[in-house]
Amino acid sequence: MTSSVLNEVEVSQHIKKWTQLFLGLMCMIAISSPQYVWALFTRPLMEKLHAPLSEIQITFSLLIILQTFFSPLQGKLVDRFGPRLLITIGTLMAGISWMLVSRLDSLFELYLYYGVIGGLGTGIVYIGVVGLMVRWFPEKRGFATGMVAAGYGMGAILTTFPVTASLASSGLEKTFWQFGIMMATVGFIASQGLRMPKQGVAVHAEQQAVRETKSFSPKQMLRQPLFWLMFIMMTMMSTSGLMVTSQMAIFAEDFGMTSVTILGMAALPLAMTIDRFMNGLTRPVCGYISDRIGREKMMFFAFGLEGIAMTLWLLCKSDPVLFVLLSGLVFFGWGEIFSLFPATLTDTFGTRFATANYGWLYISQGIGSVLGGPVAALLYQHSHSWSMVFGSAITLDIACALLAVFVLKPWRARFLSAV
Repeated sequence: MTSSVLNEVEVSQHIKKWTQLFLGLMCMIAISSPQYVWALFTRPLMEKLHAPLSEIQITFSLLIILQTFFSPLQGKLVDRFGPRLLITIGTLMAGISWMLVSRLDSLFELYLYYGVIGGLGTGIVYIGVVGLMVRWFPEKRGFATGMVAAGYGMGAILTTFPVTASLASSGLEKTFWQFGIMMATVGFIASQGLRMPKQGVAVHAEQQAVRETKSFSPKQMLRQPLFWLMFIMMTMMSTSGLMVTSQMAIFAEDFGMTSVTILGMAALPLAMTIDRFMNGLTRPVCGYISDRIGREKMMFFAFGLEGIAMTLWLLCKSDPVLFVLLSGLVFFGWGEIFSLFPATLTDTFGTRFATANYGWLYISQGIGSVLGGPVAALLYQHSHSWSMVFGSAITLDIACALLAVFVLKPWRARFLSAV
């Protein structure tokens, strides 16, 4: 094949893979609202169903549990039937779940529609898109997974204010119906262009220099102690971040931050807006850097940054400006786990079963979601102080940073040289 033909093939493949990234990003944005704007619906749902907050919040727990704990099965289905079919189904399930909620009359229907159908739908899309990106971008896995993960983390910024306005002007039922249709439509259109990369075709000139490791099936991967080290580390980081971030509104009140303003803006909403932005920004940024300096080295810097930021956050809890700025730094040091870990996993265990393999690792996020909030609440309840909560989270961060460079890095090097 002549050099001119090779160049044409490379250009074509280059366009294809960036198109895939864009379409994957759109799918992630489409299904981000169920998790990130849930808080806007709790009060209206309490009034409609005449139910206490504790019963309404079970819906959110179901959403997270179904999204994460079923991810191995979802990943296996994506690998078997292809991303286009499964991600199409997932986006439609997410949108239809909101459309069904618009006509509900009971708590059971809320749990079924929003929690079960919505959780399964968003989980399929999340796992499917991440698994697709690590295949299309072998030389930029950290960046590509970070970009689509940022779409999920930041996508709800586009709907937060419109949903708030719609609830005020049109009511709960119409809001769910309209935004459910929008979610399903955007996700359906974007997912129609998703494709697996063809085996044996150079996606980009840079890819030729990328050494592809042997591909491990989920069953083979689960027998490797190295996988369980990654699983424990991601669980540690997920738990540490959620121990603090899930309690932010409560300890902000204890720190006296709910009654102060900064440049005319209330400190807590300002901090939460910055946090959402930083939580999304860190995913492609840290992923991009990790592509260049190495996964473990980036983990060390990022996890250590979160630990240091949390320490300063606690020490400067009475300063409104520092409270807001350091909250953003904490989120920046936490959100990158959703780009670093999937990229590291695929670097280690290969691309053939990447989606199903990440499904198993993603369970760690579900465990962190279950542990983080309740454990922090229990620690605070028994100690009547936030110092123990912050101290536990900081300890997990620093321990994980040290594990990255002193255990994970040499272990991965030995593993890859042997396969």
